[in-house]
Amino acid sequence: MVQKAKILLVDDRPENLLALEAILSALDQTLVRASSGEEALKALLTDDFAVILLDVQMPGMDGFETAAHIKRRERTRDIPIIFLTAINHGPHHTFRGYAAGAVDYISKPFDPWVLRAKVSVFVELYMKNCQLREQAALLRLQLESSAHKDDSGPAKESAGLLAELSARLAAVEEQAEALSKQLNDESTDAAAVATAAHLERKLTGLRRALDALEPGTSGGQAAIN
Repeated sequence: MVQKAKILLVDDRPENLLALEAILSALDQTLVRASSGEEALKALLTDDFAVILLDVQMPGMDGFETAAHIKRRERTRDIPIIFLTAINHGPHHTFRGYAAGAVDYISKPFDPWVLRAKVSVFVELYMKNCQLREQAALLRLQLESSAHKDDSGPAKESAGLLAELSARLAAVEEQAEALSKQLNDESTDAAAVATAAHLERKLTGLRRALDALEPGTSGGQAAIN
């Protein structure tokens, strides 16, 4: 069963959080509320998120400062951040948002359909990355198991697991290729396209390691480390 992705919604105004939940509920993912930058950072200590929707204007720790803390942490620095703001101070203000690590900067009031579409892209990329990590974990288990076998020849169960790994990886490769084509065709945000390309490179590396794997050897493990 595929687990739902978590989306972090950060805004000090309850009515804004309620509006975001209404807009994103159609994605059928897990929506997590945070009413301050401090509360958002606390949530990020324990949970993994596909994307963060972060209000700029908040009392105390504002969105820029919150994003800076997120990007400094190794665990959270790669999570996409979409800034939401009710004010527009011109290009300089927008540049500050991107400099803080945002992948997008949206002014309120925003088009609900556009916001939902942008969030859905990052949720889909997150899901593909989760699948990739699962394949890598299975491959490493196989490598560790093979290292303890003798050299009399590959065991049937080893061959069966390798075949299953290859088939599952092929399914992820096909989905990632289709997603990249969709993003390029629709001229979506450059950040989303770059993230999809990074995912495809990781898949290519894993495929090379799997193709090079021989039961009882460590060549495949070296290829993916």
